This record gives sequence, structure tokens and C-alpha cells, in this order.
Amino acid sequence: MLTSRAAILALVVGVIALSLAYPLREYVLQRSQIAALQADRARMEESVRAFQEREEQLTRDEYVEREARTRLHYQYPDEITYIVISPQDEDEDGLESPPSEPWFETLWRSVVAADSPQPDGGI
Repeated sequence: MLTSRAAILALVVGVIALSLAYPLREYVLQRSQIAALQADRARMEESVRAFQEREEQLTRDEYVEREARTRLHYQYPDEITYIVISPQDEDEDGLESPPSEPWFETLWRSVVAADSPQPDGGI
């Protein structure tokens, strides 16, 4: 059996446990928020470093010239540039052959088809 002292002790321990539950929960929640914010900060610092590296690249004249030549096919006025396209490259691009009829013919045919619907089996 429980004595009155044991009951009062159990009651006091229970009240203390309940009074500590909310602050402990808040502490755990705040720690998880801090961890998430630290991860965001690390990710942001990494992106800032990447942007700084990109800015450093773009300020170098050699890099800008190389990119202009490869991406934009720029050249100096006295140079002759050749672009070689292999037949395999044309197939990979998925270029379609030009249409055999004008676009308005295709449009008119679709209007006529939409104007005369197919019978739908007796609904």
C-alpha cells in the first residue's frame, strides 16, 4: 500500500515532470530549427562560393573569349570559321523535314474534321 508520504512524493514528481515537459519539448523543437537553419546557411554559403567562382571566371578575358568562340561562334574579322556538321548530328537533333503542304491547308482540314463528327454508336 501507498503511504501518504509516498503518494505526496509521487504527486510532486509527477508535477515536476509535467512542468518540465513543455520546456523540454520547446528545447527540442528549437534545436531542430537551429539545425535546419544551419543547413540552410551552409547551402547558401556554398552557392555564394559557386557564384564568386563564376564571377571570377567571367572577369578573365581568356575565358570570355573561349566561351564566345564555342557557344556563340564569334570570330575575329580576319578569321575564317568552319562549322562541320556530321549526318549523325542532324539525326540526333530531331529536325523534321519541311511540311509538304502549307499550314493553312492543315488548319482547314482540321476545321472540316471537327465540323463533321464521327457517329458514336447510338448514344
